[in-house]
This record gives sequence, structure tokens and C-alpha cells, in this order.
Amino acid sequence: MRNPHNDTLSSDRIGSKPAGTPAKGDQPERKCVLTGRHDARGELVRLAISPDGDVLPDALARAPGRGAWIGVSEADLAAAVANGKLRGALARAFKGAALTISADLPERTRAALTRALTDRLGIELRAGNMLLGTERIAQGARAGAVVWLAHASDAGTDGPNKLAQAWRVGEEAEGTGLKGLILPLDRAALSVALGRDNVVHLALTEASAAERVAVLLRRLLHFLGSEPDTTDAASAACEDIDTKGV
Repeated sequence: MRNPHNDTLSSDRIGSKPAGTPAKGDQPERKCVLTGRHDARGELVRLAISPDGDVLPDALARAPGRGAWIGVSEADLAAAVANGKLRGALARAFKGAALTISADLPERTRAALTRALTDRLGIELRAGNMLLGTERIAQGARAGAVVWLAHASDAGTDGPNKLAQAWRVGEEAEGTGLKGLILPLDRAALSVALGRDNVVHLALTEASAAERVAVLLRRLLHFLGSEPDTTDAASAACEDIDTKGV
């Protein structure tokens, strides 16, 4: 059995201050076994096939052995599991090998992608790359130290708007659309992930940390069928990144 390739990725820098924008064709692509479409590796989900034929989510695309890529939403995957389309696609890809596909594969995939993101946020906090708390983030933003800004899904509007304004001041980007993003995680989930009370706003101060988080976030959003706002300069900005195995 072969190990999956550890490719150098490119990913949208959502919620990050603008950088260069590489051509989409520069991003490594994979083919979705369900639709036949090719898409950026960072937006597809790898399904790992165990030696016993169990089909399992591989959120970090690092599991050894055989695997297949899917670029559909959770709802589409659930339909494909129910109607046998996923089984047929995997059978063709692996030449009729016996496979076991759990009915709860979509839910397990969402949970795995969410866990990969929250684990990464926890790692960046412990590494000292994250600011928490409205005042600390505002101070860092006005000082130009923030490279990525995000908020819990139940954050409301006042806090995100005030922090976005502080960020624009620090980046001398007043009058632009630079702002943070809303995560697919509420404050309870963020608080558990980061081991802190009432986490509503968070910011990253290190560019490579923002890049690592962005890959996992985009993969989760793509699976949830919810793309980030790309109307503002920050969301539209892209940058080559070197996050191997993600």
C-alpha cells in the first residue's frame, strides 16, 4: 500500500490581510470520485480505505494506504451513501474491492473536519500565535500585529464590527472591506477547543499560522456547503503556502 502524497498547497487566505494572488492552476488538484470534477486539494476531503475495507474520513489527508477524494457537501455525501452511488464510485476506483461504508459517514466526516480545525486552533494558541479577548485583539490590531481575525458564529455584530475597524486602522486600510470572518463554530465549541471561558473573538499574529488554519477551515466550509464571503479584499486574497500533508 502506498502513502498519500504530501503536496505543497495553496489556499485562500480568508479573513486575512491581502497578499499576492496565485493562479488557480498552481494549486494541486484532485478528482472527486462522485462528480468527476477536479478541484483544489485543499477543498476536497480524502476518504481513507483501511486494510479491512472500512471507508473512513481522513481530515488531514495523512492516513496511509488507499484513499479517494470527494468534493461534495455533507448533504450530497449523505445522499450518495443512501442511494449506493458512493459504493459504486469506490468500487470502480478500487476495482471491486470489498468495502464497508457506514451510514453515518457524513456525520463522522463533519466531526473529523471540525476536530481537525479546533485542534489546529488549540495548537496555535499554545504556540503563542493567537490573541483572545476583545481588548487584546483590538490593541494588537491597531498595532498592525493581526494577520487573521475571526469570530464565533453567535458573536453578534458589535464586537466583530469594532474589531474590524481597529484592524483596518492598524493596516491603514480604512475605507476597504478588510474584516474578520464568522467561523462555523459557536462560542461554546471555541471555548472547549481552546480551554478558555467564553471565547467569542480570536486573532492570529503569525502568517504561517493563519495559512495552516485557512486550509482546514476552507475544507470544512466546503463540506458544509458554506463558502466564506469573498466580496471583500481580505477574503479574496490568496497566497502560496507550504503546509505539507494537510
